[in-house]
Amino acid sequence: MAKFPPHPDLRPAVVTGASSGIGRATAIAIAALGHPVVLGARRVSECEDAASEIRAAGGEAVAIHLDLADGASVERFAAAAVDTLGQIEIVVSNAAQNMAGSVLDTDAASLEAVLAVNVVGTHHLVRALLPAMVERRRGDIVFVTSDVAERPRPAMAAYVTSKWGLEGYVHSLQMELEGSGVRATILRPGPTLTGMGMDWDPEVTGQVIEEWAAWGFARHANFMRPAGVAQAVCAAVTLPRGTHATVIELQPEAPIAPLENPGGTEP
Repeated sequence: MAKFPPHPDLRPAVVTGASSGIGRATAIAIAALGHPVVLGARRVSECEDAASEIRAAGGEAVAIHLDLADGASVERFAAAAVDTLGQIEIVVSNAAQNMAGSVLDTDAASLEAVLAVNVVGTHHLVRALLPAMVERRRGDIVFVTSDVAERPRPAMAAYVTSKWGLEGYVHSLQMELEGSGVRATILRPGPTLTGMGMDWDPEVTGQVIEEWAAWGFARHANFMRPAGVAQAVCAAVTLPRGTHATVIELQPEAPIAPLENPGGTEP
């Protein structure tokens, strides 16, 4: 694995879930700002494709295998990231597991599997990289959650539980980091065009969407693009010292409605 020289004026970054969607777009966007970046995910070959794209554009990037469900994998990932780029200044905790299922249809093992990635795996990552950031009195951690934490949806029991729990975790962490120089930000995106949920059975997906619509969670059909969410991550970590974005919520803009009376002419 290549080892990059120190970057005194840049901020080495780590992005999890970087093989696709928001994570991939965020890694590319952070690298475009000049920061060296480590891309982590189980699908390391897809991460390497994104890292190659970054390097081709003149950036510095490396792909490292990461399985958030495995604490030892997280430890190896964090150690390799530091060994490759030096002390990490930016952590984007984006990786997550999703599954459809109501409370009564979700068995305990499935619930535990989602929590193992979305909450426990995130905790492993924080424990591995945060202490050095606190010791240096600077750093940014962005936790990509979901608007389901603010507005829970039916038929997503495990995912809603994990994201709700994760936001509680981060709110506590923000209080604990007060005065440390390290900023923890919740980034709460609404519907976004990513690969998450694309492996669901189409019939199940249709039923879930119908339930969401019945509760008013489908006002329009627009979805955000991952690149737009990535720009919000960049905005949070590039804020000047002394300014802390605690919670950022993003929602897809509705389709532009046609004018009822174009040009102001009489009907």
